[in-house]
Amino acid sequence: MTEPSKVIHVRNVGHEISENDLLQLFQPFGVITKLVMLRAKNQALIQMQDTAAAVSALQFYANVQPAIRGRNVYVQFSSHQELTTMYQNAQGRGDEPNRILLVTVHHMLYPITVEVLHQVFVPHGFVEKIVTFQKSAGFQALIQYQSRQSAVAARTALQGRNIYDGCCQLDIQFSNLDELQVNYNNERSRDFTNPNLPSEQKGRSPQSGYGDAGGMYGLQGTGARAVGFPQMPNAAAIAAAFGGGLPPGISGTNDRCTVLVSNLNPDKIDENKLFNLFSIYGNIVRIKLLRNKTDHALVQMGDGFQAELAVHFLKGALLFGKRLEVNFSKHPNITQGADTHEYVNSNLNRFNRNAAKNYRYCCSPTKMIHLSSLPQEVTEEEIVSHLEEIGTIVSTKLFEMNGKKQALVMFETEEQATEALVCKHATSIGGSIIRISFSQLQAI
Repeated sequence: MTEPSKVIHVRNVGHEISENDLLQLFQPFGVITKLVMLRAKNQALIQMQDTAAAVSALQFYANVQPAIRGRNVYVQFSSHQELTTMYQNAQGRGDEPNRILLVTVHHMLYPITVEVLHQVFVPHGFVEKIVTFQKSAGFQALIQYQSRQSAVAARTALQGRNIYDGCCQLDIQFSNLDELQVNYNNERSRDFTNPNLPSEQKGRSPQSGYGDAGGMYGLQGTGARAVGFPQMPNAAAIAAAFGGGLPPGISGTNDRCTVLVSNLNPDKIDENKLFNLFSIYGNIVRIKLLRNKTDHALVQMGDGFQAELAVHFLKGALLFGKRLEVNFSKHPNITQGADTHEYVNSNLNRFNRNAAKNYRYCCSPTKMIHLSSLPQEVTEEEIVSHLEEIGTIVSTKLFEMNGKKQALVMFETEEQATEALVCKHATSIGGSIIRISFSQLQAI
């Protein structure tokens, strides 16, 4: 066995596992002084305050298999006796003061906007610029103060605090950037010193402008380059959603747009239900149920990247008592005909606007669904009444964000939540056509 060390090496850390999950696993044994996620290797390094705490943790987990979110993780002493700066987050310089802060928000129950962050950080000094983006560690923001003293004061006062009661915990480091460049003022980026900036690039749809590419600044100043997708028309939105990288398991190089879905329940499935499910991962061109194989269907996505997301996140999902098989089709597209359903011009396609936000929320089916476009006067009782025929509802939460009613609903199983999305997305509550997507939150 490796010589005891206060640094613990954790393996099989899936992309769904957060820093907070790891903290909860090891905090019972003592103070954690450093935590480094090695996302590319599905590993993490955790430094305890002393070797005795690390020994206690490993002795305990030698007899009890540690698991996070249903995934077994494997722990051992690291060969490192101390985590050095080479393991620090590429964007953060840890404790070296700087006027730009790198903020990670854990357990994000409510959406966090530029306005919310400004309200939280401005009491500690003049905030010049804010850029938000999504990384593997979760939702992050870069916040530039006018002075380094203000940034130090903000970090001292806010580190570890919650924005809302019981959720949205702030993890704050000093960034290694010297200056943020903000080209657009919108919900993802803001230059408070220049209110006259446009909200998006002239002559382009929002998904192509920096308004959806704020995440690229998560990598600037680190010597790294944002991943480029020359074959993808929405490259800026992709870079924005994933912070210049890609989710684990996604290559970004696939050019096959058509997906073959098999092991469907032919008695319960139809084209519109398939549209509701697959449109979470991209725009739908057309769908065809196969007559000679009634449990098979072809789904043509807007581009190869969207098809790859659908295959990655839906393979093995449970729907109507069947475990779906989702693979790339040998057919490059679906020939239009009497037995195809056309969706290319559907206003229910999600990625025609706010593409980066929709990419950001792509995930495998979960027990929790998020409802938006709700009528202002809607009640939790009406939402439950609309959904309860699908399955057992464990909990609900109705809230308002930016003046609009939204809701979270947790079902007993992922399959029930998937069926609720498939059957109830784009249906009407109180005259409003509601939108449903999966939420990555674990609890309400």
